[in-house]
Amino acid sequence: MNETFVVSSSPHIRADISTQKIMGLVLLALVPAGAAGAYFLGTRSLLVMAVSVVACVAAEAAWQKCAGQALTVSDLSAALTGLLLAYNVPPSIPLWMPAIGGVFAIVIVKQFFGGLGQNIVNPALAGRAMMLICWPVQMTTWTVQGVSGPTALAVIKGAGSAAPGEGASSALPSLMDAFLGRMGGCIGETSALALIAGGVLLIAAGIISWRIPVVYIVTAAAMSALLGRAGGPVLEVLSGGLILGAFFMATDYTTSPITPKGQMIFAFGCGLIASIIRAFGGYPEGVSYSILIMNLTVPLIDRATAPKVFGEAK
Repeated sequence: MNETFVVSSSPHIRADISTQKIMGLVLLALVPAGAAGAYFLGTRSLLVMAVSVVACVAAEAAWQKCAGQALTVSDLSAALTGLLLAYNVPPSIPLWMPAIGGVFAIVIVKQFFGGLGQNIVNPALAGRAMMLICWPVQMTTWTVQGVSGPTALAVIKGAGSAAPGEGASSALPSLMDAFLGRMGGCIGETSALALIAGGVLLIAAGIISWRIPVVYIVTAAAMSALLGRAGGPVLEVLSGGLILGAFFMATDYTTSPITPKGQMIFAFGCGLIASIIRAFGGYPEGVSYSILIMNLTVPLIDRATAPKVFGEAK
């Protein structure tokens, strides 16, 4: 035999899909939520999205140019980070804030750790957390068509553990309004219908697994019922960023476990922490922090749930 075999490092089996295609499909799945946000919260939402995306793409290109690295903005990962960051802020926010948040997410959270695939937490959520710490008033001012008001989670938080009908129900949106998106909140989290449609598209296309979003949502709903939260578990799931986080941010390839069992453990932890923060924390929302905290546990979860190597001796 004169044939020469080339032995390369793993992986030896590759899927016929590129990073650009994956990111493009996720961006496509996010379009309905962005359209709903612009419709219910005002067209300024579109401007916030544009500023955030441009800031992230420009920050990545500038960093890679200065570092002498190959430009990778065409893989659409920076654009996706920018859009997710915009979806996690209110439409009334000053435009320079999402621009700074985008630079922080790309440079500090992503590029400082080596770029795509090397970051230890979700860049968009880390950018949102930084913005919430620096500008809490602007990040928690909610409007619907120019009229300010509390979010459903803020009303539930104020009601404590009161049962529905004991002072909170009159101020809470109906389940239909919460499902469609007729309520205040961040740009991309208002319409549960649009987010679920996008999430189902990603599951059907094989981009994400059902495990993380389903376990995350079921855990949060069960905790809401267990804690007797005002409004009930359905409204708890439909309000805030739970569905956005469950489908589009907790499922991030880099910062979520790779094993099926690990994904379910990760999602359960996210739902548990989010519910505890919502019920007992000083801030009515806990989705961002729950995912960021669980991101840090992913290496341990992967190690604990790794399958046994075939033929391995005890």
